[in-house]
Amino acid sequence: MAIFTSTEIAAHNTETDAWILVDGKVFDITHFIDAHPGGRRILLPLLGKDASKQFHQFHNPITVLGKYASKLQIGVLEGHHERAAINDQTDLANEWGSKINMAEPAWYQNWATPYYQDSHKRLRTWIRHLVDTELMPYIYEWDTAGEIPIEVYRKMGKAGVLNCMIGVFPWPDFLSTPPPVQIKPSEWNMFHEAVILDELNRVASVGVNQFLWVTPAIAITPIIHFGTPAQKKRLINACLSGEKNIALAITEPYAGSDVANIQTIATKTPNGKHYIINGEKKWITTGNWADHFVVAAKTATAAGTGISLILVDRNTPGFRTRPVACQGCRGSGTAFLMFENVQVPVENLIGTENAGFAYIMKNFNHERLSGAIGVVRMARVCYEDAFAYAQKRRTFGKILFEHPVIRNKLANMARQIEATQAWLDFIIFQFLDMGTDEALSKMGGPTALLKAQCSTMLEFCAREASQILGGIAYTKGGVGERVERIYRDVRGIAIPGGSEEIMLDLGIRQAQKLSKIVSSSKL
Repeated sequence: MAIFTSTEIAAHNTETDAWILVDGKVFDITHFIDAHPGGRRILLPLLGKDASKQFHQFHNPITVLGKYASKLQIGVLEGHHERAAINDQTDLANEWGSKINMAEPAWYQNWATPYYQDSHKRLRTWIRHLVDTELMPYIYEWDTAGEIPIEVYRKMGKAGVLNCMIGVFPWPDFLSTPPPVQIKPSEWNMFHEAVILDELNRVASVGVNQFLWVTPAIAITPIIHFGTPAQKKRLINACLSGEKNIALAITEPYAGSDVANIQTIATKTPNGKHYIINGEKKWITTGNWADHFVVAAKTATAAGTGISLILVDRNTPGFRTRPVACQGCRGSGTAFLMFENVQVPVENLIGTENAGFAYIMKNFNHERLSGAIGVVRMARVCYEDAFAYAQKRRTFGKILFEHPVIRNKLANMARQIEATQAWLDFIIFQFLDMGTDEALSKMGGPTALLKAQCSTMLEFCAREASQILGGIAYTKGGVGERVERIYRDVRGIAIPGGSEEIMLDLGIRQAQKLSKIVSSSKL
């Protein structure tokens, strides 16, 4: 790339020959002036000059530069490329990522860790590049439109990202591709998945993350663990490669966290060859475009009644979907599903009839844990953006950070984030150390409590960050873009997968169950 001196840049200062400098990068904005969202007048005094300060005051650099840099950048400032090379070497040797302390997990800043090794560091570099180039520049555009192009899902599948979120360790043989960055299949563990989920949530959009996360993390897992050989062959690699999409249909207008109370019914035909499904589902993520649906329905046999999981394809007669408009999670494809005498062959039953409730419960720990990973990162985003803004915004003659009340807000955000991260890593390690049966019996309560901790912690951080950023966190786009979006999405974290109240109750009830104290009415 071309290298320019300050004198050369200063010579291009007219509307018909307009250059500006931002963070050492030279941009030719001659044909962009009239398209600038803030109007051309804002740019005119900055032509031929360093506009870094003004740019960062109003823009999210990752979103804006990620979208326009490749089109407008023509070179770099003399000396800037040399400093960048030195910084890159420093990043590799010591710190990595944001220079704001505690904006990244501690191991990113070269703190000692018993959990993350060299393979996790390689994976971190790989996924951050994908996020910064393929997702981050377009989040605002997708959020505004309320829709994410399905090509994004396919691209992430082709890149191998979806394979990384299924919660199976070590890397399973049934996947069509090996782990990323030459990680050995035998080495793949939950901490690798944690790296993927953590980095994906830097985009600060629950909608985008659910768009990518639902199929591999919660919808395909019943097929992986309980599907027939034919179902596995047909769906697993097709969905994880991005070719197809599958949704999990459990929640109904009548039943959310109370899964046992669902009303959708699947009745066998007299000849025993088909199920006839009738009922409704609501708040089904990715339901607007999913090709297949894992549907929870009540079934009855001679042995009794229960819940079964049944596979339904989108084009099945009698099955319809419509969008559900939500407060946040824009682009996640939330849908209302209607089943009117929907007939599917009995071969679409997943696993054993009436065993669906146990199948749903089996994946709840992984669903809640993987969700918690992303929530901690979103809290870090709130802290990072608020901290950065507090260093440059001036009020009453001094920067925000010099006000004790602002430092107090940042300190309380940081202590909650770091405490939650420590608990999160501890619980991930327990899942790796325990066998499947032991984890099912012991980890449901702690994981439920962790989910509640994460959502309340994020709500606190989103509010405090919004207070620090002020009006720009109330405005969509710009410097406060990520915080504004997270604040909107908080309820979409606190409610799905088990509301805070139910998670707290579940956690303490399991604590009572595992306690060795014998209750007695005697004093």
